[in-house]
Amino acid sequence: MHAQRKALRAPHAFDGRTFLSDGATVLIEDDTITGVEAFGHDVPSDWPVTTYDGTLLPGLIDTHVHLVSDGGMGSLERAGTLSEDELDAVIAQSLRQQAAAGVTTVRDLGDTEYRTLAFRDHSQPGVPRIVAAGPPLTAPAGHCHYLGGCVDGPDAVQSAVEEHVERGVDVVKVMASGGMLTTGTDVFGVQLTAADLRLLVELSHLHGLQVLAHAHSLAGIVHALDAGVDGIEHFTGLTEHGIDVPDAVLARVAEAGVTVDPTLGFDAAAMAGAAAPPTRMMQALSRVGLDFPTAYAARLAVAGRARAHGIRVVTGVDSGAVPPKHHGVIGLAIADLTTAGFPIDEALATATSVAAEACRLADTTGSLRPGLSADLLVVDGDLRSDSTALRRPAAVMVRGVDATWFGTPA
Repeated sequence: MHAQRKALRAPHAFDGRTFLSDGATVLIEDDTITGVEAFGHDVPSDWPVTTYDGTLLPGLIDTHVHLVSDGGMGSLERAGTLSEDELDAVIAQSLRQQAAAGVTTVRDLGDTEYRTLAFRDHSQPGVPRIVAAGPPLTAPAGHCHYLGGCVDGPDAVQSAVEEHVERGVDVVKVMASGGMLTTGTDVFGVQLTAADLRLLVELSHLHGLQVLAHAHSLAGIVHALDAGVDGIEHFTGLTEHGIDVPDAVLARVAEAGVTVDPTLGFDAAAMAGAAAPPTRMMQALSRVGLDFPTAYAARLAVAGRARAHGIRVVTGVDSGAVPPKHHGVIGLAIADLTTAGFPIDEALATATSVAAEACRLADTTGSLRPGLSADLLVVDGDLRSDSTALRRPAAVMVRGVDATWFGTPA
């Protein structure tokens, strides 16, 4: 059987680390990149070439999504009550929205009944690849307990990790602090005992699985660091006095090589029309005298300081959790990093090559490099000078297949 050959080219290009001064022509055979040449490269006459006016770059990686949640009011809680068919329909729609936004890989950090894992088989062309955690592990009545991952005590921890391993998860997610979307949980404190959390990390590592910890509180961040986790999600630094992540904590994170995902990116228009979940968030912030704009500015400052400390930062949105974080707003999160002080190339890398490294996919995707999967995005505009171009996808390709057919909402 002859290889399916084609080429995409654009006058502007980002290879996952840097902008290419001569644009790019990417040569593709079947599902693999076989060459990355200059924009004016002379492609063989029997290779179909599609030329675009904007920027060609690797497909984006959203490192924190909830595919079982559609971003509607209370949708994450509602996921715990849906049938398998209903869950599958939500997952498929979430993937469509991600593909439409140029996301070619997602890391799902909380489903229910392990439903997301069934979508990893790549049998349907053009569907984003998935790194899946299964149900997040949490304390009884803890954050996201409604997804079914409650543990209490060493025996329960061991059983839960063993089940996740048997089910074939790619990573383990644990709630090290309370969450703003779960009534009754403590967003300023910690969840799980130090011994249970450490055991969870040790057992997961024995099976070669990374552990990513949800931590909004400063106490939760330290709790997760003490346990030896591989990544910290949100990294808000909430305390009873406001948002505070001391330099000493940032230095610990950098020294330990822990990856931080600040889960930025809010759709302001969707936020204006939202109610209950954001209201809980506002209540938590108001307890320490913060409004949303002030708190968000503080979070951007923390992200900028994390960069200054040499911490590896990745871009995950917490997609699907609430209306302002509906699937497909990763461009807003990348733009937020530029506001926080990241140069545009570094900000883009957090959602391409750096994200691929964090997801253990650097040998598969995340860069324009021969031998990697043909996961590509073309946007309308020059990203070096206009980050809003990320919100104008012109073409999306997953494993060499046009993903725009799939990304069109049903």
